[in-house]
Amino acid sequence: MNPLIDPAALPEASALEQAKPEPCADVPLFTRYSGNPILSRQHWPYPINSVFNAGAVRLPDGDTLLLCRVEDRSGLSHLCAARSQNGIDGWHIDPKPTLMASPRDYPEEIWGIEDPRITYVPELEKYAVAYTSFARGGPGVSLALTKDFRSFERFGVIMPPEDKDAALLPRRINGYWALIHRPMTVLGAHMWISYSPDLQHWGSHKVILEARRGGWWDANKIGLCSPPIETPSGWLMIYHGVRRTASGSIYRLGLALFDLEHPEICLQRGSSWIFGPDASYERTGDVHDVVFPCGQTIAADGDTINLYYGAADSTIALATGSIRCLLSWLDANSSAGVGSEQ
Repeated sequence: MNPLIDPAALPEASALEQAKPEPCADVPLFTRYSGNPILSRQHWPYPINSVFNAGAVRLPDGDTLLLCRVEDRSGLSHLCAARSQNGIDGWHIDPKPTLMASPRDYPEEIWGIEDPRITYVPELEKYAVAYTSFARGGPGVSLALTKDFRSFERFGVIMPPEDKDAALLPRRINGYWALIHRPMTVLGAHMWISYSPDLQHWGSHKVILEARRGGWWDANKIGLCSPPIETPSGWLMIYHGVRRTASGSIYRLGLALFDLEHPEICLQRGSSWIFGPDASYERTGDVHDVVFPCGQTIAADGDTINLYYGAADSTIALATGSIRCLLSWLDANSSAGVGSEQ
């Protein structure tokens, strides 16, 4: 027989609501896949030095495509596609480079092409690939369009050196295409947005997020990671910050949120980093202490993020998170109007 419970001893409903744990409480914002790294040079069908910093997209047939930065044994990089039914394993890698530098036609690519970020653009029914082209003048931003990742329409340089970490937004803003990128200027290594009527001529350049100063985790240099995610709350952006230490630099990830129709306006910026090098494959490699995502896919539930990141500039790893939890974390751990901070 159950003992009687005195109703007066029960907590009030409001207290029960307050005591109920938050759905994202005590859950890591990103969880590493236990089988990391998912791609390394050992997987490649031809000799290479390393594979990392991959753009990512879910194809119409449900497969995941990673457009990987591959550094060959000369030290120069090209792009190579890998496809998987589940986005985790069973990768089918193109038997030869998917997109090579073409210095004869594009002299800005004489030292290779790097770090692609992929955006599907419904208006064009094509994927836009923004990537870094590297030459004597330094890194610049180049753009290519493709329908199938077999053939590419190349635009060449759209942002001159020194500039990188770029991605196109998937739709026009007030009639103009918008590109987020990170030029190096006398002002520092901050994130900018630029607008174009035709993907070739760019203007209305504006700083949207500044590197902090002093001892912050993202002081001195920041940049876009994977392309921004459009949510009802705004453009959710994962960005990297570089902390310089006596033993070298540490690349970590942070969050910011931008207005949907005025993406130059920062609505929220996280007060701390959310993901950093911890596992052995992130701490040790060609470049120690680096996590650097260039792409993600969103699962069928519309919430789960599959984040593909370069680990120590040597391999590709996978971590999963939740858009809902990232936005919830920003609400609790940020301030409004913080695109610029001291």
